[in-house]
Amino acid sequence: MLKLNSPIAASLALGAALTTLLAASSAFATTYSIDSAHTAVLFKVRHLVSKTTGRFDKFEGTVDIDPKERGSLKVTGSIDVDSIDTDEPKRDAHLRGADFFDAARFPKITFSAGSLSEVNADRTKGKLSGDITIHGVTKPIVLQVEWLGTVTDPWGNNKAGFDATTTINRKDFGLVWNKTLDSGGLMIGDEIEIELHVEMAEAKGR
Repeated sequence: MLKLNSPIAASLALGAALTTLLAASSAFATTYSIDSAHTAVLFKVRHLVSKTTGRFDKFEGTVDIDPKERGSLKVTGSIDVDSIDTDEPKRDAHLRGADFFDAARFPKITFSAGSLSEVNADRTKGKLSGDITIHGVTKPIVLQVEWLGTVTDPWGNNKAGFDATTTINRKDFGLVWNKTLDSGGLMIGDEIEIELHVEMAEAKGR
């Protein structure tokens, strides 16, 4: 007969508790896949006396979230560096090359997050903390996130959306190329403004 205070019994009890907890968590979480046709990954950087804008056209990702609670979530995503587009082919080729992203060696930008903080009273805004890897360098990042809600589209697909913004320093990721102007300034700024407009579809079979 197994004694209730034995190490084996304690291990079994702990295992049962974890199983129950995981089952409860998965019962409430919903997995969404990013809809690339209705999502924009944008950036801005200072150039001389203005700002140049660009985007990435190929990316993917998933979000695990409870739409009713939104207190915790898991986000993973990746971007194809080769898909960078600033509406100037020569500049895009330069950005893909060794002076900047070096897409041949570092073809992906990746992001993962699982910590949401400073959520407002109606749970529509907060700060999402995670890690981003650019040019082979991983750094922590915090995005300002606004939850835009959920809806069922005319074809019966469950959709959800959010906006997110942040600013990073490109030098933190080894993107240091620049040109000095005759006036003494630099041609390109260091700060990169990132802007995400994300629409997601609930994964089928979940």
